[in-house]
Amino acid sequence: MPLRHRSAAAAAASRAPSFDDRSTSHAIGTLATAFVVGGVATWIAMGAGRTGRAQLPGPPDGAPLMRAPLQVVAPVDLQRYAGIWHEQARLPNRFQKQCAGPVSAEYTLQPDGTMQVLNRCVRPDGNFDEAVGTARVVPVAGQPGAGRLEVRFAPSWLSWLPMVWGDYWILKLDRDYQVALVGTPDRQYLWVLSRAPRLEDDALQAELDYAASLGFDTSKVVLTGR
Repeated sequence: MPLRHRSAAAAAASRAPSFDDRSTSHAIGTLATAFVVGGVATWIAMGAGRTGRAQLPGPPDGAPLMRAPLQVVAPVDLQRYAGIWHEQARLPNRFQKQCAGPVSAEYTLQPDGTMQVLNRCVRPDGNFDEAVGTARVVPVAGQPGAGRLEVRFAPSWLSWLPMVWGDYWILKLDRDYQVALVGTPDRQYLWVLSRAPRLEDDALQAELDYAASLGFDTSKVVLTGR
């Protein structure tokens, strides 16, 4: 989807800067990875059947054999979640590689229950990128209103393709809907968001510590605008 470029002065005259999209390439990469991993697993299983001696390599010393699936916040009131969120930190990703300044996202609840997503980020040249997408809720059995969403920035006529939707899981959310921790189930993407343009350092560190406890590699986190 083409992005519109405007000057920082024009951005200031509008509402707020916001963060860039990430859905299509992430979903395609996930499908490709699953295909490759599945093929390797099948090859290993066939070798084990032939020799009776094939073994899967164990994890490095001190690494868990497997990580527990991530849990999302439930319930999430999307009406309260709507509005502008300012990015405070993120795990590096190519979708935001050009972002050099303030980053934000604005969510607007639609009559059909979906949310319009408006992402903005300031570029090194002072202009900013803007992208508009759609977020939808993914039902979770036994957890009404769970904060498991999918986001699409591809054209609406492609919405029937699973690969154009990217995971958006709300992993932590304070009672006042002022600070949110958002990530993906593969732990490759992570964002710390707040209503305030700048979150206090202690509060930000608490979010990152919690993310680390979930298995995210916070040593690679990029702090936004700090």
